[in-house]
Parts: sequence; C-alpha cells; structure tokens
Amino acid sequence: MISKTQFVYPVLLLIFSSHMFKYSNAVVDTISPGQQLNISQTIVSAGQMFELGFFPPTNSTNYYMGIWYKNIPEKTVVWIANRDYPVTGSAVLSISVDSNLVIRHGRIVYMVTDIVTNGNVTATLLDSGNLVVRDEKSNTLWQSFDFPCNTFLPGMRLGYENRNGKNWSYVSWKSDDDPSPGNFTMKLDSEQGNRILILNGDDEYWRSKLWEEDSNVFESPQEVRLNMFNFSFVPNLSMAYLTYNLYREDLISRLMIDSNGRLRQFSWSGNEWDVLNSQPRNACDVFAYCGGNSSCTEVPSPNCSCLPGFKPNSPEYWNKANYKFGCSRISSLQCGNDTNIKGAEDGFRMLSKVVLPKDPLPLHVQALSDCRSSCLNNCSCVGFSYINQSCSIWIGELRNLQQLSADDISGTDFFLKLPAADLGTGKRTPSKRKQLIIIISVTISASILASALFIWKVKMKMHKRTGEDLLSFDLSISPEPTKNEQSDVKQRQKHKKEVEIPIFSFSSVSAATNNFSLSNKLGEGGFGPVYKGKLLKGNEVAVKRLSRKSGQGWNELKNEAVLIAKLQHKNLVKLLGCCIEGDEKILVYEYLPNKSLDLFLFGTNNIFALAWGTRIRIVDGIAQGLLYLHQFSRLQIIHRDLKASNILLDEDMNPKISDFGMARSFGGTEPRATDRIVGTYGYMAPEYALEGVFSVKSDVFSFGVLLLEILSGMKNTGFYQSSSLNLLGYAWDLWISSRPLELMDIVMKDSSCANAAIRYINIALLCVQEHAADRPTMSEVVLMLSNELTCLPSPKRPAFSNVRSMVDSIPNPSHWKPETCSENELTISAMDAR
Repeated sequence: MISKTQFVYPVLLLIFSSHMFKYSNAVVDTISPGQQLNISQTIVSAGQMFELGFFPPTNSTNYYMGIWYKNIPEKTVVWIANRDYPVTGSAVLSISVDSNLVIRHGRIVYMVTDIVTNGNVTATLLDSGNLVVRDEKSNTLWQSFDFPCNTFLPGMRLGYENRNGKNWSYVSWKSDDDPSPGNFTMKLDSEQGNRILILNGDDEYWRSKLWEEDSNVFESPQEVRLNMFNFSFVPNLSMAYLTYNLYREDLISRLMIDSNGRLRQFSWSGNEWDVLNSQPRNACDVFAYCGGNSSCTEVPSPNCSCLPGFKPNSPEYWNKANYKFGCSRISSLQCGNDTNIKGAEDGFRMLSKVVLPKDPLPLHVQALSDCRSSCLNNCSCVGFSYINQSCSIWIGELRNLQQLSADDISGTDFFLKLPAADLGTGKRTPSKRKQLIIIISVTISASILASALFIWKVKMKMHKRTGEDLLSFDLSISPEPTKNEQSDVKQRQKHKKEVEIPIFSFSSVSAATNNFSLSNKLGEGGFGPVYKGKLLKGNEVAVKRLSRKSGQGWNELKNEAVLIAKLQHKNLVKLLGCCIEGDEKILVYEYLPNKSLDLFLFGTNNIFALAWGTRIRIVDGIAQGLLYLHQFSRLQIIHRDLKASNILLDEDMNPKISDFGMARSFGGTEPRATDRIVGTYGYMAPEYALEGVFSVKSDVFSFGVLLLEILSGMKNTGFYQSSSLNLLGYAWDLWISSRPLELMDIVMKDSSCANAAIRYINIALLCVQEHAADRPTMSEVVLMLSNELTCLPSPKRPAFSNVRSMVDSIPNPSHWKPETCSENELTISAMDAR
C-alpha cells in the first residue's frame, strides 16, 4: 500500500522540475548575470533566425564567438566577437561583475563590451542578427550592429557619426578559413558621401558610382533594386550612413565583403546562396588595376597595356603581370618644357571605343575646337573628351581608362595629348623632290575628294529625307496609317508607301541614349542591344539597335516596323518610330519600366512573385492582344514567337505583346507552310515545329504553354520537376490523376482561388492539344476566360508530353530546314537569336 506522502512528494517534484524546464526554455535567446555559455552551448533568437555560440572555422583548432543563421545547413557566420583573439575549447562567455560581456579563456579575460553601468544587464540575440546588451529598464547600452565585421545585414549601417566617433565600416576575413581582419575594408566615402569605397590596405581598390537615388547604391540590376532591397541614405552635418531593409519578410539576404575584396549580394534559395550582384565585376573595374597612363581590356593575356607614347615604369614587374606601377611618357611634351629648343607643337591622338578615365574635370565651352584648345594651352592637361556638347579634361595621371573591343557599340572617343615626336608631326626640312611628291599627292587626293563629295551631294538630293528630332518628339502622337493602306495581302506587296511613321535622325537617337552608353543599356537579344533613351520633356523610350552580329536584318526590321505601325491596341507594344541611316537600323518603342514577364515568373528565388489577381490580369491582357491580332486588327497577324520574354509589363503590370520581327500577316482560314521555321523551342506548336505549317492555332498553342508557365512559375523547357519530360507532360499527369492544384506556384496556393485555378489549367490544356483542329480559337479562349458559366470540354493529351525533344521525333529531317531557335533568356524585349 503506497502512503499518501510517498505519492504526493514525487508528483510535486515532477511539477516543480517541469516548471524549471519551462523557465529554462523561455530564456534561450538571452544571457543573464551568473549564466555561462561554454563551447557546447548556444542561444537562439526568439524567431529561430540566428544562433550565437562558439565555433571553429574550417581546418582550424581555434574557436571564435560568433553569430550565424540558425536554419541554414551551410554555417554562414555574420558577426564575430573575438576575431582578433581566437580561443581554445575551454573558453566561456558570461557577464562580468562590472556588467560587461566577456570571454574567459583560462586566466585571460577578453572584453566584448566596454560599458559603464551600476545595474544588472542582459544580452539578447534578436531575429535581426543583432546582439544587444540592455539594462533593467530595457535601455540599449551596446549592440553588435555598431561593431560590424564583414557582413552587412538589413538594419545595419555603413557610414560614420562624427559626434560619437562611430565608424560603421566592414573588414574582410583574412581568408575563407581565417576570420581575423583581412586586407580589404568597405567604407562610405567621407569626401563624396554618396559613394562606397573598398580599400586594399590604405590604397583605393574599388569605388562605386555616385548614386543619385538610394535604390542604385550597389549598381544592382534594376529588378533586384526595385523588388528586393530598399536602401536609405541619411546625410547630415553630424553623420552620414547607408542602411537598408528587405521588401519581403520571408527573404533571407545579406551583403558581405569577401577575402578577395569583392562586395557581394546573396539571397538564400532554400538550397544554396545565390549571388545577385558582385562588385567589382571584372579586373578593369578595380581602381588603377593597370596603374597610371595605361589601358585595361577584358580580353585576357594581358589585361593591361601602356597608352600610345608611354612605356612601363617597371618592365620587370610588368612582364610578371604586376601592373600597379603604371607607365610614363617616352618623350616629354613641348608644353611647359623650357629646357628644350622650341619645336613642333603638341597634338592629340584619338582613342576610339574606350571607357573614359576616372576623375574628369568638366569645362564649359561652346565647341570641340574650344575644348581642344583649352587642353592644348593647359600644360597640366593630358587629354580631353567632347561628348554631347560637353567638354571634360584630365589632369595628371590617367587611371582606369578601359579599351573596349572593336565590335562593342558602347564607349566613346578620348583625345590623348602627345608630343609631336610621338605623333609623327615633328618639324623637318623636306627635299624639293619630296615637296613635289607631296604637292602632287595632295592635288590628286583633293580632286578625288571633290568628286566624291559631288557624287554624295547628288545622291543626297535624290534620296533626301530629313530625319526628325527624337529628343523633342511628342509621345502623345501615334503613328497613323495613310489613306492608301490596303487590307489585302497582295496589295501590300506592291511598292507603295503603306504607312507613315516618324523617321528619326541618328544624331538625335544617339543624344537621347547618351551616345548608347553602357549605363543606359537595358538588355540584349538576337536582334541587338536595347537602350533607354530620355527626351527633353522627361519622357523615356526604348531604343532597339540592330547589331552587326545579329542574324536578323532589314527584312525583320521592315516587317516589325510596318506591322506594329498598323496595329493599335493597349496590349501591344507601341512603336514610336525608327532610324535608318547608313548601316544603322534602329526601332524606337514606348518604355515599359517593369521589363518582361519572364523576370517575374522565373526570377531568382521567386523574388518577383506575382499575386493571383496580377497573373489573371496578365493572362487576360495577353489573350485580348492575341484576339485583336487574329480577328480585329486591320491585318490578321500570326505572331509566331509568343513567349514569356516577349511579354512586356508597364508600370501597372499590364501586359504588352512585343517582338513582331517573325510575325506574318495571314489571309483566309487555311493553314500555310514554310521552310523557314523560326521561334522558340517549347512554345512552337507541333505542326509548325515538325512540318512548318502555321495558322492562328499556332499562337493558341504558344498561349497555352505561356498560361501554364504563368500558373506554375516553371519553364516548359529544361524541366526537371518530376519524371515528366516537360511542363506540358507534368500538367497532364496531374490533371488525369485529379491533382491539378499541385501545379500551382507555391506562392499562390490559396484555397480561395482553387476553382478558378483548375479552370485556367483546363483552358491551358485545351490550347496545347496535339492536333490544331482540337484547339480553341482565341475568341473561344477569351470567352472561356471571362465567363465562368461556360462549360469546358475535357482536354486531350498535350503535344510533346511523351517525347524528350522535337528533334528526336522528326521522321525525316531533310524535309525541313529550321533556323537556330531563340533562347528564352532575360532581355528587355526578348530579341532572341533564331
């Protein structure tokens, strides 16, 4: 028989122990007085974001007290307390009697904090990664964010405060396995303020551009700046600092300066750290990588070369690829050289396709000749540039001049000041025979030049057509078709002027894009690069310039210009005009700030996740645009290259179909055949990809693929989600197994839209059926999308759902000749190589 006492005491002891365990778990994010943290113990922030404890770096027996991400398998340390004093496994972390956080290592006490207070304190690890020491009134006495290491977390600062002598700078690790302070320091430029510097020791290693907007601090891609990082710059008399936060709370991201001096932006994808941005991007971005008076190029072996008229200062180092000592002149300039007998004047040699050196000095002059004279008469001037009626000169050594490749359309001209000896213009007394030869040569050359000029003027009069000024163009004016426009296909083939669109001069297009500068470049595809242009009224345009390397040419440009000019619909990209001058072939469009749909569907880590309502609005807009092309436009148009990267988005996320270079006008209802198959694998209908037969149903198939991609957030090509060979097969497998909602993008898995989602998947599968006759028309698709009461038929098996690729299934490849198909890559208007 168990006595009452024997029963009650154990129960009370168990209850008391449980209470103690519960109390112990309640303070896992805090260190209190009397508490010690040894090498096997850690504390974790309340939201399980960060963990603090001792850790050994890889291949090391030393221990450091640090903070790292709690739930990321790859231990990523963001802060270290004792990076300049490693300890052994016997160390402990505690709060001393004078209320300071200390690391005790044998008889040695390492002070983590240096505060003065009379009361008790606690140290708490927050979900931001900040370790804070507070007094009994919850006042913050110290925080780790004020003593950064190599990682810049959201909420931290980069800058300085003069009043308290604080300096929020970041120092790299010595190596990947050694967290002690390294050679590189990231800091805010104390002279310019709105610029970031990376120092290698005391020498400048890299500098950012001066940012005009907080969002462009790290020169990140626009989609990263606008959808992920929200930077804020706070400048005033006593302090200046940069800080940032994330637009989405579920994102895990950090910036850090690594042991090689690179500033890198990371985002956790669930499996690994993805690099969103890295500075400097290449060797030529490193400040003075080639020393003074040299040029840098991205073509390896070697990266550096002395400028014309210069030689290496230290040939032995130069030959070992150590360029830091730079170059010096071979001959002295006449200007300012009083020791030599007066000789020929100095001159200039033009260096084409270069990125201008650092630290120009702007001058206010009226013309190129004035800019040249200003530099020539200033003995300290070593070169000048004149761009868009803006003059700049350089004083002293030239640093960071970069030579671009011959086929690079960016870059500008730089005029290097050289002595006459290095220009080949020194004064010499020619013989009479040489004088006669020179006179005859000049006379013949002048005659040839005069004849060529006369012929050119005659041709100009015959073909004269004055280009309009793009800078002063009014965007409210839309191109209109002429009265002579005919809807019949045969009439359009006659040599008539069917459509009038503005023809802009090349000089005005160049001025609008800042001479096609690299900073204005939006993207590049098979057609060529696309630049952002700015007009005098502040409006922005997109300028699509044909690259000489492009497989496309005059036919595609003419086709796109004529077709788009005839089409007026809110879901089609608007063509403003073109420029055809010499070898230049340029199209000018309205500027769409949100770029292309594929950025939002397939962007890194779903940074650009679209809400369900936004996706539906995009789907409806694309469908309305296609319906207009197929049925309601002046010309019945088949796009032939509909895909995510050819859907551009305006500021309100409204879709606009773009890239009509491969589009074809279509009369009647019968399909047509071609031996010139163009498009993008994964979006082409089977009858078109395999036999060259196309019709309006070809676009319907592409729309179905695009609809599945919008719903799932996955690409049809390069599909490795399951045992299915592509997205079409995966969707079909889920449909026939009554699990269609598993296709939905994880960010949209909401029960409130389940019925609508199933309906949209049904419509998509109807569009991608193998036989064109089974597919609906776009008018039927629009009706199914807009009317929920419409009864939908059951789809048949999609095309390509049981083959690895289209090429494998071709019975006789000799019957057709496909061109190189485009890659579905990130571009501004998806002008992909075909």
